[in-house]
Amino acid sequence: MDHDTTRQRRPAPDGRPVALTVAGSDSGGGAGIQADLATMGAHGAWGTSAVTSVTAQHTRGVDSTHVLPPDEVAAQVDAVLDDFDVRAVKTGMLATAPVVEVVHERLATRDVPVVVDPVMVATSGDRLLDREAESAYEDLVADAALVTPNADEAAVLTGVEPTDVESARDAGADLVAMGADAALVTGGHLDTEGVVDVLVTEDDSVVFEHPRIADAATHGSGCTLSAAIAATLATGDDLVDAVESAVDFVARAIRYHADIGANGAVHHHVGVRNEAAARETIAGVEGVVDDLVGADASALIPEVGTNVVGALPYAESVQETVAVDGRLARVHDGVRATGGVRFGASSHVARFLLSAREYDPTLRFACNCRFDESIADAVDELGWPSATYDRAEEPEDASTMHWAGRTTFGAAEETPVAVLDHGAHGKEPICKLVAPDAETLSGRVLALLDAVEE
Repeated sequence: MDHDTTRQRRPAPDGRPVALTVAGSDSGGGAGIQADLATMGAHGAWGTSAVTSVTAQHTRGVDSTHVLPPDEVAAQVDAVLDDFDVRAVKTGMLATAPVVEVVHERLATRDVPVVVDPVMVATSGDRLLDREAESAYEDLVADAALVTPNADEAAVLTGVEPTDVESARDAGADLVAMGADAALVTGGHLDTEGVVDVLVTEDDSVVFEHPRIADAATHGSGCTLSAAIAATLATGDDLVDAVESAVDFVARAIRYHADIGANGAVHHHVGVRNEAAARETIAGVEGVVDDLVGADASALIPEVGTNVVGALPYAESVQETVAVDGRLARVHDGVRATGGVRFGASSHVARFLLSAREYDPTLRFACNCRFDESIADAVDELGWPSATYDRAEEPEDASTMHWAGRTTFGAAEETPVAVLDHGAHGKEPICKLVAPDAETLSGRVLALLDAVEE
């Protein structure tokens, strides 16, 4: 059908909640305004900005800072508030007392939640706030919906030095007593086994905990956290949900950090990139299934059936993996999938893959095959690195798949291609194959099939 290209099309505007960041610029893009706008966009909010200062900055530190005149900062805030329906605001690097004061003056009369990130010292250790400006924060904190200091900043604001959950809760309570609706004392610097963030409100406190990330690239983590909270508040979520979502987001953004510059930075687009990979991951699993069905891989199908699992690039849960709903089974004329491909369809193989990814995050696809001496011989013949675990050695209080991952991938010098499970009473012996992509997994399964059928 020919289309009339001369007529105008009707616009289809995309309505998005607006958030405002008032912060400094980071020329390296990992923190400050740049991090805030990227994070707000990733959370579905339209990010607007008022730049307070310009820094010559990279992942190693801050080389120089130029603070804008307070009137210029005020003009930017006024321009945004004059035209946009701002639903939430966050403040970051304010640098000097006059800037803190003018920002408070502009925001105090607005009925909009303000998230105050009291940026005082960069992750690199460079100071980003004049000492004279510390006391100026009192009024801004008093009107805040949420204050998000790290341990050092909380100590400056309250005189309480957080070292553990209880002292972090005490510092948060002091900030609430200063007038803030809530305080989130972030725990990257606390003396705790995991990373603990403590949210304190007038009536309650909530503790959020995540495992620490070895050699973490945390540049921009504080900015990203407060921006994520502000963006989520702008979309209408309540405070506790917004904080929990943002804490989870930053934990993932740190683990799967952007490998840029000398030290790396948090990955502001980690959630968007994950979602964008959904179709490709589904297609990958479907391709492996088609290859197994087309090759009649009956010789590899165990009694419990075979499942093929694909993980999103930054998967952290079973619900972020794709698998066959019901597995592949042997039938009279070959192999058949008993269901379609969907997210969260596998438990056993998905948990195994997630456990393997703790030691090699490049692994994204896995499947299970039958296991006996012929499979063991074929794995040896193919020259694949392999690992074995014996369920009889599993501790009683362990999660089987986490224990299996630690026993095999955690102990291996080279990432195994095949993991051999000798089974146990009521548990069929299984061979699991892993790969970084669907094509490689298909190739490995078909190579194993050929070796077994020779």
